[in-house]
Amino acid sequence: MQHTVYLGLGSNLGDKQRNIRVAVEKIGELIGHVESQSALHITAPWGFESDNMFVNAAVKCVTTLSPREVLNNTKAIEQQMGRTTKSVDGAYHDRVIDIDILIYDDIHINEPDLVIPHPLMHQRDFVMKPLKEIIDK
Repeated sequence: MQHTVYLGLGSNLGDKQRNIRVAVEKIGELIGHVESQSALHITAPWGFESDNMFVNAAVKCVTTLSPREVLNNTKAIEQQMGRTTKSVDGAYHDRVIDIDILIYDDIHINEPDLVIPHPLMHQRDFVMKPLKEIIDK
């Protein structure tokens, strides 16, 4: 069965635009067909202090994977690209890549390590602007 998942991507270390491009390629390989991608948005860090600006984007992906499988694969992509720690309890850090599940079909999940729709996305312009570009495509 085909599902539609929207993912938010961010990078503020290294070649940020390349990091987003590589992550999108890996999403296509490990999660499913990337139907559309937003423009790249340059944004200030949110929730922590850093001298490094972010590049953010969103993608719309068609997948046969379950939400849990999508989560596991986004974590695997982050690790393959060099991310060693995930933000915990609002403690954010610079990162090579961050991939968040924003929306998966119209389902709602509220588990300790998986909340869909993403609980903070409406508070974050760096998520909502790219998402709005592709949500109805």
